[in-house]
Amino acid sequence: MKKIKHIALVAHDREKKYLIEWVEFNWGTLSDCEFVCTGTTGRLIEEALKKKGVNTKIIKLKSGPLGGDVELSALIAEGKIDYLIFFWDPMEPQPHDVDVKALLRIATLYNIPSAYNRASADFLISSLLFNSDYKPLVKDYLSYVERKIDGEK
Repeated sequence: MKKIKHIALVAHDREKKYLIEWVEFNWGTLSDCEFVCTGTTGRLIEEALKKKGVNTKIIKLKSGPLGGDVELSALIAEGKIDYLIFFWDPMEPQPHDVDVKALLRIATLYNIPSAYNRASADFLISSLLFNSDYKPLVKDYLSYVERKIDGEK
């Protein structure tokens, strides 16, 4: 990973206030990072930080249900995201649940350090590895890509 961390921030509606509080509380640690957020989450974090006198650039994708989770998955696959912080709501069904599962799958596939609640997010950013040039190992999927399909020569 590069020294500047690219952190994806995502939160379901009932979790957005907790993610905003977490970002505000940890701003000293996060201030040198660049952020990519799904739309509504990004807008709310940006507004909350501005109220505190902090101007930071947040790349805002589409809202999750409108394709933001899929856009974020693509950025992970392209190697443009270093960490995923996703405060998801385990008590509420989501209309875009398949996109959420795809995002979690891609983050796991590409071995992106991920946190899904405040405790795991705290552990992630307090790790000694957070401020290093840590590069997660990604499995070699070449054998999968080059596999033979039945009937193929």
